[in-house]
Amino acid sequence: MSIDVETAAKVAKLARIRVDDAALPGLAQEFNTILGFIEQLNEVDVTGVEPMTSVTPQRLKRRADVVTEGDQQDRILSNAPDAREGFFAVPKVVE
Repeated sequence: MSIDVETAAKVAKLARIRVDDAALPGLAQEFNTILGFIEQLNEVDVTGVEPMTSVTPQRLKRRADVVTEGDQQDRILSNAPDAREGFFAVPKVVE
């Protein structure tokens, strides 16, 4: 895959990045370099390699999903500076 100057300009516009016309050929070349590196990664043999989310093997602690001490709405809302109809009332931030 090869990125031309027009595609680089379109990507810059979509990313809302202002790029001078003189800098577009350089940007297209950088995109092509990145894509070339990605193509190199596709050539790596990863058969037998397990997917991982961290460099250290760890398992998250788990707890039983049980309800404890529910039905405390009045007690929780007593700490609120403004509570209405059983909910926290907050100032309007979007018009």
